[in-house]
Amino acid sequence: MSLIRMGVDIGGTFTDVVLEKDGQSFSTKVLTTYAAPENAIIDGMQQVCAKAGVLPGDIGQIIHGTTLATNALIERRGAKTALITTQGFRDVIEMRTESRFEQYDLNLNLPEPLLPRQSRFTVAERVDATGAVLVPLDRAEVAAVADQIAEAGYTSVAVGLIHSYLNAAHERMVREVLAERLPDVMVSISAEVSPQMREYERFNTVVANAYIKPLMKSYLGRLRGRLQEEGVGCAVFLMHSGGGIISIESAAEFPVRLVESGPAGGAVFAANIAARYGLDKVLSFDMGGTTAKICLIKNQTPKTARVFEVARTYRFKKGSGMPISIPVIDMVEIGAGGGSLAHVDAMRQIRVGPESAGSEPGPACYGRGGLRPAVTDADLVLGKLDPDNFAGGAFALDVAASRAALEAVLGDALGMEAEEAAFGLAEVVDENMANAARVHAVENGEDLSEYTMIAFGGAAPLHAGRLCEKLGVQRLLVPPGAGVGSAIGFLRAPFSFEANRSVYMKLSDFDPARIKSLLTELQAEAREFVRSCDATSPVLSEFKVYMRYTGQGWEIPIALTEAHAMTPDVAEFEALFEADYVKLFGRAVTGLDVEITVWAVNATTPRQAVEKVVEVQDSGRALPSGNRRMFDPAKGSFLSAQVVLRSSLAPGDGVSGPAVITEDETTIIVPSSRRAICQPDGCIDLTVAQEA
Repeated sequence: MSLIRMGVDIGGTFTDVVLEKDGQSFSTKVLTTYAAPENAIIDGMQQVCAKAGVLPGDIGQIIHGTTLATNALIERRGAKTALITTQGFRDVIEMRTESRFEQYDLNLNLPEPLLPRQSRFTVAERVDATGAVLVPLDRAEVAAVADQIAEAGYTSVAVGLIHSYLNAAHERMVREVLAERLPDVMVSISAEVSPQMREYERFNTVVANAYIKPLMKSYLGRLRGRLQEEGVGCAVFLMHSGGGIISIESAAEFPVRLVESGPAGGAVFAANIAARYGLDKVLSFDMGGTTAKICLIKNQTPKTARVFEVARTYRFKKGSGMPISIPVIDMVEIGAGGGSLAHVDAMRQIRVGPESAGSEPGPACYGRGGLRPAVTDADLVLGKLDPDNFAGGAFALDVAASRAALEAVLGDALGMEAEEAAFGLAEVVDENMANAARVHAVENGEDLSEYTMIAFGGAAPLHAGRLCEKLGVQRLLVPPGAGVGSAIGFLRAPFSFEANRSVYMKLSDFDPARIKSLLTELQAEAREFVRSCDATSPVLSEFKVYMRYTGQGWEIPIALTEAHAMTPDVAEFEALFEADYVKLFGRAVTGLDVEITVWAVNATTPRQAVEKVVEVQDSGRALPSGNRRMFDPAKGSFLSAQVVLRSSLAPGDGVSGPAVITEDETTIIVPSSRRAICQPDGCIDLTVAQEA
């Protein structure tokens, strides 16, 4: 029997569990248990094991992703944390970059730093921009600071000193002294968490790591204990934000790398589907109960970045959140999920999110005490959901409660009936997501009309068809298991780790020997990390440098081949940079020197081989099980929609919109403008309907 593997994704509303055995998948969704998230995992594991006819002890590997780290940062539920930094730099995380993310708002409020000023301590030391020590660190001074930290009762300490990414000796000394004097306090140093230039981002990242470290270490320890009680003795790995897998020990040490782990699994899932269909331009759309995530996938590889923001506080504007400087799959995240709550603002406009009903109490229709309308309530009133068959009939939805919530919060304020309020709510949330996708595409120089959308997550298939209409996207794929896509993505992800370092170098001072030595060192570091998780698979290396014209504030990533890395040539580096720069900005800048700021090597096991799908033509067959009254926003009216069971569709079977394709974990809405065909691998393929 082949290895039995289980993927687990803890979301803000649902915990998704997928078990794969002998090429078959068994999945379930259970409500997330906030007080003890491991309880939902055990519940879901028992359900999928029963479906597959196996015992928990038969599971050979578990891969897990979670929003717990993100939620702890957003909700400020971390440990009592202190920061030790260089004298004169105590207020860096409060001063930020001094840029205004909303230029014309005279009453702009910057987000509060994660740590108040009294939790930030300084030591007299200084390393310069080349890594040379200007002011040595006095061990006795560190000991005195350690005593202050002990007296105040801090349980976690972040250490971020100026230019420590070039010379970490002082940060390591601080850690040694803290270990001697405060053995029970957890310590994170920026030279290991995020060895990159720009002190604000680096300090913020190490503070975030220290802030959530006790919480995540405790949770991962409890999870391992509960699994052992159930007879599960296999290795547990975690998805990291860059789209790869790391060991549970590494995750406990560097929990900040888990901040985008759930969404990263979704992007890997979409990339796997793209490879099966041979698609080089894909827009991944993942909408769950709390958030929606949009990611560009080119050449079957998700776009990556090295800085992203969490907990944006100002209408999701870039710059209004906490920057985290780690390798991450680059995506835009919107507070728009099935549980996102609606309200009417001071300008009498409908607003949706970012506040979510989550799983406790959930949308009004859950009957758990929610009184405000959520996206799911609007979908129910518009006929997109079957109140008697939600989540495979796990529980019934209360249509009357949804109507009451819509009328009380939106209808009374705007003079609308429940259906009109639901239409307004749905259009606002769909336009929010469509606009975010447009902006993300423009920022990356892409035309979405050339892209295929792949939609997954419990709520995405309900809204993806309308998004395609708004974005001019011609084709939409909804894969099997779409409702638990991120959890499936965990099972498709490679073991990987990216090592990076900030070493400044101008092309006019290009040093091939130094470059080869640096990239070789980073390659060895990354490979060693991967080998600690997987000792047998081959390990591939991907090289990248971040370059800019001298005087510019930000860099662009430039991919290198191994030949470029091991035999560096200045002309080739410049040509690669100019080609990518022209693609992004339209023209090169003549007469300016070019500089490299960050060097990165990603070590990864090979991606799983995929079997190409032989696409079938539309046979014209369809077996509707009934009809349902459903609202079509493009038409602006209720229409009679066919209801089709996904399980009844054979390859080639098709259905024209308006239609509803139902399954246990999600519902696919086929708008009037689209026709859906079932492909051989079970994907539902929505394309623009031919004019009659």
